[in-house]
Amino acid sequence: MPDVVSPVPATNRPGLLDGLDPEQRAAASAPRGPVCVLAGAGTGKTRTITHRIAHLIRSGHVSAGQVLAVTFTARAAGEMRNRLRALGVEGAQALTFHAAARRQLRYFWPRVIGDRMWDLVEGKLRLVGQAAHRVGLGTEPEVLRDLASEIEWSKASLISPDDYVAAAAREHRDPPASPQQIAEVYRAYEKFKNAAQVLDFDDLLLHTTAALEEHGEVAREFRDRYRCFIVDEYQDVTPLQQRLLDAWLGGRDDLTVVGDANQTIYSFGGASPRSLLEFTRRFPEATVVRLERDYRSTPQVVELANKVIGAARNRPAGSRLRLIGQRPKGPEPRFAEFEDEPTEAAAVAARIRNLLDAGVPASEIAVLYRINAQSESFEQALSDADIPYLVRGGERFFDRREVRQAMASLRTASADPPGGDLVTAVRSVLARVGLTQQPPAGGAARERWDALLALVEVAEELAATVEGAGMPRYVAELEQRAAAQHPPTVEGVTLASLHAAKGLEWDAVFLVGLAEGTLPILHAEGDQNAIEEERRLFYVGVTRAREHLWLSWSLSRHPGGRRNRRRSRFLYGLIPEHHPDARPTRGQSAKAGTKPRCRICERPLLDTMDIKLGRCRKCPSNLDADLLDRLREWRGSRAKELKVPAFVVFTDATLVAIAEQRPTDERELVAISGIGPSKVARFGDDVLAVVNDEQA
Repeated sequence: MPDVVSPVPATNRPGLLDGLDPEQRAAASAPRGPVCVLAGAGTGKTRTITHRIAHLIRSGHVSAGQVLAVTFTARAAGEMRNRLRALGVEGAQALTFHAAARRQLRYFWPRVIGDRMWDLVEGKLRLVGQAAHRVGLGTEPEVLRDLASEIEWSKASLISPDDYVAAAAREHRDPPASPQQIAEVYRAYEKFKNAAQVLDFDDLLLHTTAALEEHGEVAREFRDRYRCFIVDEYQDVTPLQQRLLDAWLGGRDDLTVVGDANQTIYSFGGASPRSLLEFTRRFPEATVVRLERDYRSTPQVVELANKVIGAARNRPAGSRLRLIGQRPKGPEPRFAEFEDEPTEAAAVAARIRNLLDAGVPASEIAVLYRINAQSESFEQALSDADIPYLVRGGERFFDRREVRQAMASLRTASADPPGGDLVTAVRSVLARVGLTQQPPAGGAARERWDALLALVEVAEELAATVEGAGMPRYVAELEQRAAAQHPPTVEGVTLASLHAAKGLEWDAVFLVGLAEGTLPILHAEGDQNAIEEERRLFYVGVTRAREHLWLSWSLSRHPGGRRNRRRSRFLYGLIPEHHPDARPTRGQSAKAGTKPRCRICERPLLDTMDIKLGRCRKCPSNLDADLLDRLREWRGSRAKELKVPAFVVFTDATLVAIAEQRPTDERELVAISGIGPSKVARFGDDVLAVVNDEQA
């Protein structure tokens, strides 16, 4: 993709773009037309695109009502709306793909279908269970969840039941039953759903796309209304979402996309960075801006993040962002190994207690793990330490009993609001349902109090951004947040999976359970693309931390259990050499009196080939096949030039070792068994050039 474009003059409204850095300003003030913003983690992409929307509106290029901005989570859409409101923009639509499609489908349904719109079924497991029973499959909850996921992947990938078997083979799917059975379940599910006259979430996108593609008058009305489109997290679009976006555009090119291929972590659901990476192929005249200045994390966290993603294989050009830390220096990331999970969890809780005592708010601390089942030990440890916590993905904020009661009281009060400013009025109403001046000591009472206080903070935020906002406007804001599931911040340590943490950030992040079989997950083994997605997931976790970052793993699950776990391969090369849990360095085997050890599991190496590779043959190879091909091509050319057999340059085993370990300098190259100083002097620059070309 092209290099960063030069900044263009700011809008004639002084001040709007003054707080942006040169690259952000270039993106925000780019002319109408296709714009691609390659935005690394923490580089201010939401700030950039909201300023771009405000700039286009204030410059007269488009009216607020003609703007449709879409993203992937209700929280992100809510944040975008809040920022637009703070910039004085009212009327621009900022929604998730599904919320936008639902709104459009509800409007066009009577004209396209001629009847009332079918209801939306929020949980599809009952219908999937009926379909599974008809096909003769089990109906246990975990089986139904797996079947539902496969149906969702198919619909998001625009794959029909008739095409599923071939598509599953082509995409190397690992379905929970035979492909033929999955296709039958999928077909039966669609029949049961249509007979009940209900829609699932994917249907919202499918039917909206069909309405625009098949009904010219519907498409014309929509395209007359919306002229400017912004898509956030563009690396996560599915084929279905891209088709809907194309239907929205209708051949036009007033489109701004923002994304980071390094954060593609939803391919299991059909997401692909292809649309982002091929944007300039589709729009050759597009403006491309790269945002690499990281304002979120300390340089220490940024350096670690760059190492994590820099080890990725076969990175396409559009993903080669290297973050540049902009914050003052902070503490070094901490690594820790423990005998078992409870010990690890207790140590994390103790460290969190230290952070709380040092003044870090509980809501600015997160414990992140690969799978939800890992949360149990940490929930217990935090409870034992009397530390409040919230499990992200648990009970929804607006579904909590005390919040529902508070909302009912606020709705009633909005008809005849108490006196005083908005915040005082809200406090007065919430005092009737349990908001005291001082918080309770702890436990469930404190959790209820924190939830009510969070509603007050929404009022404070609204009063600060909307002049003269009163109780009716505040209640409308809460209703909108409830509908979008955009809850306010509640005090408590966050427990969340790495997938659920996408788009969030905290002052302190604990990445726990970093062991082989968990990260990368066991079922990714043998699939290099899946392994690389696991690496990107790890990268997402690292980049959630602003200042404090803790990385830990345990050698067994239970106290006294077998210590048969190995730390994640992704930690290799990250742990400082002086750290007590660091692996032996690559050159350690050359030291007098030491035995070469596996760089992954640390067991002694005895076999000559194992020593050459620097690992046991049973340990994951991490072989970069594309790099190996390039090394062989280089070796062949060099051998021909020198008129010697190819093995004289380097043996096959040495090339494999290089393709696995990917040395970045002469020190790391000479540390590979079989490569001495003379080989480095003769071929080192060439080899490193080949390796660095692969990692650029």
